[in-house]
Amino acid sequence: MCRNDVDRTTPGSHRYIQDTSRPAIIIKFSAGERVILVPMAPRRIGVFGGSFDPPHIGHLILAEEAIHQLQLAQVLWVLTPINPLKNHQPITSLEHRLVMLELATARNPKFEISNLEINRPGPQYTLETLQLLKDQEPESNLILLLGGDSLRDLPNWREPLEILRICHQVGVMRRPGDRVDLSHLESQLPGISEKIAFIDAPLLEIAAREIRQRIKDGAPYQYYLRPSVFDYIRREKLYL
Repeated sequence: MCRNDVDRTTPGSHRYIQDTSRPAIIIKFSAGERVILVPMAPRRIGVFGGSFDPPHIGHLILAEEAIHQLQLAQVLWVLTPINPLKNHQPITSLEHRLVMLELATARNPKFEISNLEINRPGPQYTLETLQLLKDQEPESNLILLLGGDSLRDLPNWREPLEILRICHQVGVMRRPGDRVDLSHLESQLPGISEKIAFIDAPLLEIAAREIRQRIKDGAPYQYYLRPSVFDYIRREKLYL
């Protein structure tokens, strides 16, 4: 018996063991005063990482549909200071991106911004972030949320097989017309097919780089963003 176990006996001579190290639901019956412990299902936490430069409605659709279709308790938005695979690309300051992400995710109690990558020195790798999250939430199932382009690039990430081991699932939302060659991915990352759960949602063809380019070109972009994010970009004169 582990140190967290409690040995109890009910008045009806019904002996049971309660492992208090895991959450459980206690159901009481009047006859015999029996107590049955039903272990609760692990919390399912979506992990959504990115530079979010800027965060747009496509990101929000992915997160909301992931909660609904994958039955997530919450989505952690992990803001990446600098993507190790894109460190040659210019990026908006972390301060501006954090404010925009706070504005974009406001009003949804199941959205939470994680500071795991903000508070540690770079480069920040997804593997290390997931390891830290697993240490904090050992009883929860982590579901890594990706776009189709990130899924294709997954073999180039640091220790992708270890990432798959830590994650309970990989939730993938593809762009319209986007195709994922699962057989090719499986040849590189054995077992990945069993982890993938595709998220079905109507999506516009939206990418952060396209929004940045539209702003630079003076093209309309207002309805690609939450109004609060749009107002912030105009006020701070970002991406011009």
